[in-house]
Amino acid sequence: MAQTPPLQHIGFILDGNRRWARENDLNTLEGHLAGYKNLKVIAQACWDRNIRYFSCYLFSTENWKRSSDEVKYLMKLALKGILKEAKELHEKNVRLCIIGSREHLDKKIIAAIEEAEALTAHNTAGTFLACFNYGGQEEIVTATQAIIQEGIKAEDITPEVIKHHLYTAENPPPDLIVRTSGEQRLSNFLLWDSAYSELTFVEKYWPDFTVDDLDSILANYTKRSRRYGK
Repeated sequence: MAQTPPLQHIGFILDGNRRWARENDLNTLEGHLAGYKNLKVIAQACWDRNIRYFSCYLFSTENWKRSSDEVKYLMKLALKGILKEAKELHEKNVRLCIIGSREHLDKKIIAAIEEAEALTAHNTAGTFLACFNYGGQEEIVTATQAIIQEGIKAEDITPEVIKHHLYTAENPPPDLIVRTSGEQRLSNFLLWDSAYSELTFVEKYWPDFTVDDLDSILANYTKRSRRYGK
């Protein structure tokens, strides 16, 4: 059996906040707040375990289809959280990278993203990769458009060239992707980079996902054989 290389990048699809809220007789917005609080706990646990890259699916390009009240709350939570979390990450020497389209985003959020990324740009202890207004197909389309605009010849386009034009150009692909809530699909998350990622699906809703659950998943990962098609 091939030896499993050390896990350096873990990605999370944070699913189940709304269902968690309903099952706990809370409104949807409280579910998102609980998910946000748990995100901080699990991210810190990953860095404590020497996982240098932590990525998460915060808001997809499809999430605009949700109710206007829910979208407004998520945007408000994002605006409040971006700079606050950036300061905390900066104190921990962690870089914040927020990837996705800037289309439809309020100017205040765009400004907050730019300020947060500039503040943490040179940090070296780890990377928090937040997928916000993000879609994997849209990312590949945007990369393809940039390649065409640069006049790169068809015969010169390689996987490395495409990777260089992705939002994630500076980040390695996730070794492991975890999705909570029992759903078993990627839902447009890091489609290019997930080509050889290991996948784990957890029945628990995201707010109920614990550090013990994380440790169990990491222990299971060490038993896997990553052959990359070999």
